[in-house]
Amino acid sequence: MVQIKTPEQIAKMREAGLVVAAIHAATREAAVPGATTRDLDMVARKVIADAGAKSNFLGYGGFPATICTSVNEVVVHGIPDDKTVLKDGDIISIDAGAIVDGWHGDAAYTAFVGTGHAPELLKLSRVTEESMWAGIAAMKNGNRLVDISKAIEGYIRRQPRPSSGKYGIIEDYGGHGIGSEMHMDPHLLNYVSRKRGKGIKLVPGVCLAIEPMVSLGTARTEVLADDWTVITTDGTWSSHWEHSVALTEAGPIVLTSPDCGKAKLAEYGVTTAPDPLA
Repeated sequence: MVQIKTPEQIAKMREAGLVVAAIHAATREAAVPGATTRDLDMVARKVIADAGAKSNFLGYGGFPATICTSVNEVVVHGIPDDKTVLKDGDIISIDAGAIVDGWHGDAAYTAFVGTGHAPELLKLSRVTEESMWAGIAAMKNGNRLVDISKAIEGYIRRQPRPSSGKYGIIEDYGGHGIGSEMHMDPHLLNYVSRKRGKGIKLVPGVCLAIEPMVSLGTARTEVLADDWTVITTDGTWSSHWEHSVALTEAGPIVLTSPDCGKAKLAEYGVTTAPDPLA
């Protein structure tokens, strides 16, 4: 069953989403050469505590931290530690979440550590982020779940190929429903699968975490011995972007974006619904 939220519940999710946005802002500033991924986790913990919120990552399935820190070839679920020291030229995807009064927010972004990044890495992140926004723009009343998948994959496939030969759309992980739990139905693929059909109809009250993951090579992944860290099987670097989005009668609200996604969605001709906390 897909959980349909009331306007009041969406407002609570917006509160949680703003905490996640604050985590992103603070960790982006802290992701500098010489910092450890544990340092970033401590920054996130302080933001959550200062907001009076709770972490939805810490303890989830035994996960030992408040954020996921995925560096270079790590796709998702990297565990913060004292051994992983960020270096000039690294890229890192930071996935963060928060709970306010039982309602969840979840979002991720890719950051560039230091300077001197290869153009193909800059483009990888841009393509991944823009595919996310294309997917969000397809979250319209009356559309189906597959329309989001189609928009994400279509954007990526239309881009010129990188020097590595292709963009790998990660197949083993995808987006998901979100609300009173962090991961809920439906599962959202970042590509179109005939086996999955069209998926649910998008109606007011549906909330989704839309999160493409793209590598500079393979779409295949493997999980390391810690049972969490996911890497590409060919060692190519990857990017991960995510926002939590609510669909309302008036259109989408990007719950984890400071401006509700207004500026980016305007580029797609989409008008966002009013901020429920305004």
